[in-house]
Amino acid sequence: MAAMQRKAFALRLDPAVYAAIERLAAAELRSANAEIEILLREALAKRGVTIERTPPPKRGRPAVRRLD
Repeated sequence: MAAMQRKAFALRLDPAVYAAIERLAAAELRSANAEIEILLREALAKRGVTIERTPPPKRGRPAVRRLD
C-alpha cells in the first residue's frame, strides 16, 4: 500500500514550545508531528491562505489492461 508523500525536513524549536506542542498533541490523541501540521494549517487559514488537501492514494487493485 502506497503511503501519502510527506515532505521531511529538520525543524529547530525552543524546548518549551515543543513541550507545549506535545501536551496539546497528547490531549488530542495525536502525534506531535500531526499537531504541528494542524497548528500550521490553522495559522495559515487565519492569515487567509487556503490550502487544498492532497487527495489520498487510490486503494484497491489496479485496472487490468487487456491485450486484445
